[in-house]
Amino acid sequence: MGISFKLSYPHVMSIESIVSQIDAEIEVLTRARSLLAGAGKLSGSMNGRIPGQISPRRKRRVLSADARKRIADAQRRRWAAQRARSK
Repeated sequence: MGISFKLSYPHVMSIESIVSQIDAEIEVLTRARSLLAGAGKLSGSMNGRIPGQISPRRKRRVLSADARKRIADAQRRRWAAQRARSK
């Protein structure tokens, strides 16, 4: 009494495609594992970034010459007030 199973696949996959799918899945799982393992180890320098990820550059704000002059004058007034209090 022998039981025989006949496997029928709708399409036969090549060994190369199976291996490439396994490699892709291993890569996904390896990344997920490293993220989970490193989740508790994020330091202040990481700022929640994923290792290897390039941070986007922020556009620098440009101040007009008049605005820079007003800020500098205000700082000089603060320094003068501080010197006056220390005497």
